[in-house]
Amino acid sequence: MNKTKRRIFQTAIKLFAEKGYDNTGIEEITAVAGYAKGALYYHFETKEDLFDMVLEEGLKLLNNSLEIKFRKCSNAVEKLKAILKVEIKCIIRYEDFVTVIINNILGENSRTRKCKNAFNKYVEMVQNVVQEGMDSGYFHSGDAEGIACGIIGVTFSSLLYRLKRNRNLSVDDIYNGYVETVIRGMIK
Repeated sequence: MNKTKRRIFQTAIKLFAEKGYDNTGIEEITAVAGYAKGALYYHFETKEDLFDMVLEEGLKLLNNSLEIKFRKCSNAVEKLKAILKVEIKCIIRYEDFVTVIINNILGENSRTRKCKNAFNKYVEMVQNVVQEGMDSGYFHSGDAEGIACGIIGVTFSSLLYRLKRNRNLSVDDIYNGYVETVIRGMIK
């Protein structure tokens, strides 16, 4: 991604997170990024295309991070720990991206459908790891999809609470204080 496109992309994420997609205009994105409208239209046909790239790039980052972590994992317990670490990193380091997704997951327009689809794919991936752990005898039996949603939900809510109270917590501080609690409840 060239410098201009990256700056427009990063500015859009920040403004979409702060003001919402519908309340952020092309003119504002380009003004804050320091470019003329033509620069945005050179890289993106519409604001919706820009949003699609925000979603696509964020998901690539998440999936690539998990793929790298999974290569080192030999079982479902290690994979679940990797998932938790990557979730925590994403929530802390890419807070604006996470905010954009959360803000656009409710409703029935094309953006919300895209966000829901992306979220459902992520839940399915976590669900598969949970099911793998159940099938291999590492985890208690149960509703793998419900447990996956619960893990994701608890991770988000716990991190939001901790971040609200202390913005200086590191990924490792949060992970170390959290992972054993989640894993302990699942292991047989």
